[in-house]
Amino acid sequence: MARAGDPAALLRIRGLGKSYAAPVLVDVELDLVGGEVHALVGANGAGKSTLARLICGIDQADTGEMELEGAAYAPRGKREAERLGVHLIPQELNLIATLSVAENLFLPRLPSRFGMLDRPRLEAAARAALATVGLDGLDPWTVVGGLGVGHQQLVEIAKALAHPCRMLILDEPTAALTSPEIETLFGEIDRLRRAGVALVYVSHRMEEIQRIADRTTVLRDGRVVHTGPTAELPTARALQLMVGREVARAMSRERAAPGAVALTVEGLSRGELVDNVSFTVRRGEILGVAGLVGSGRTELLRAVFGADAPDAGRVLVGDPPRRVKIEQPSDAVRAGIGMVPEDRKEQGLLLQEPVRVNATLARLSAMTHRGGWLDLEAERGVAEQSRDAMAVRCSSVEQPVRELSGGNQQKVLIGRWLLRDVDVLLFDEPTRGIDVEAKEMVYRVLGELAAAGKALVVVSSELEELLAICDRIAVMSAGKMAATLERDECTHERIMTAAFSNYLSGPDAVLHGASA
Repeated sequence: MARAGDPAALLRIRGLGKSYAAPVLVDVELDLVGGEVHALVGANGAGKSTLARLICGIDQADTGEMELEGAAYAPRGKREAERLGVHLIPQELNLIATLSVAENLFLPRLPSRFGMLDRPRLEAAARAALATVGLDGLDPWTVVGGLGVGHQQLVEIAKALAHPCRMLILDEPTAALTSPEIETLFGEIDRLRRAGVALVYVSHRMEEIQRIADRTTVLRDGRVVHTGPTAELPTARALQLMVGREVARAMSRERAAPGAVALTVEGLSRGELVDNVSFTVRRGEILGVAGLVGSGRTELLRAVFGADAPDAGRVLVGDPPRRVKIEQPSDAVRAGIGMVPEDRKEQGLLLQEPVRVNATLARLSAMTHRGGWLDLEAERGVAEQSRDAMAVRCSSVEQPVRELSGGNQQKVLIGRWLLRDVDVLLFDEPTRGIDVEAKEMVYRVLGELAAAGKALVVVSSELEELLAICDRIAVMSAGKMAATLERDECTHERIMTAAFSNYLSGPDAVLHGASA
């Protein structure tokens, strides 16, 4: 097993430091070795993604140095690093949505013949690259924008593997993948390891790290606090190193009898994605929504919120229920409904704007003078209150939100709706891509909102999360509401049986007691 200072290291990092508004990395020392998977873990904001960007030339370090196979290494851009065989698969996809899969795989080095695109050669190369990630059946000429997030993630991985590779850095590569896709990825990682490639695996999923990583480095507040064999680092100890204290694995909250109905959805439909779905959620209740990828969970929330126009059905709020016409998200907000979307960067945040703007976006009218001018001092004060309440780590509320870690961006987004004080909140994968400390904060906030009488609907791919925080769990299957289970009925088996029910036929489709 390699150790810091090992002469066999492919990449040596010494004294690396980087600051933006505040220090992000401080005196980092690390050796990365060919033929091993080296996991990089830490709380959001610990510096993991920044370190990956420095290694891949996207950003440049302020202090320190790197050596690649004994030679000075300081790439001035991503392309220069790639020419040297160092590739990054980023957490945020860098594909061009309007181009085909094949074109995305080989840009900017498309094969040509007599000055024209060599389509047969490009197609053959693309099919070979896609086969490495289990996408043998995907047409290389499919436009990337028409693919789901999971397939786009696999295309991004195939893109990196389509070129000579000495080091591959994977930043949260499984966040949008299904279990079969994850298994395909792990098989490719093992192949690369046996081929002598150095792999850096950045993830919050400790079960994955325990399974595939040879060594693990823990970062906290921009510093390396531990490097050693993964087998000698129990998950509980890793979590303690990340946050500097012991952490709880799941939320525990007092559950009171739910209050009056706050939201009623009747017969909501949108094509085949949402098919005649009805449900209610009461004040003080957390209703979970489970289901397989593609079952219609996200589409259901988007239809309720007006982000997508439903074909049929109606939404009612309050008790007695009052029908509201929701044609766009602003209608939902006026009706007292807020939503934290699955893709916070594309659908929830204005990345170029500061924390101040993002935090107060849903409550601007309360900070506007009679003449229509925004009171910037009032806005700044409100944003600072939200920052403090949500424990957002930022240099100031004027820092661009794009510079924050994923967990802190999620806190800003949730804080926005707390300021608006809506009665119904829809959460789509609220803890995806955030670390255990940020998850604790999200769980605490969900519990406090329920205790305050808010009605919450939470979509999550993590069954353990739903079982820990929800009062009831509704299960989607192929666009339909397959079952709604009370808390004492919720088990893994019952939820998964319901989730598969509408994808099966014959006796296998019976829900074994799940109540629809």
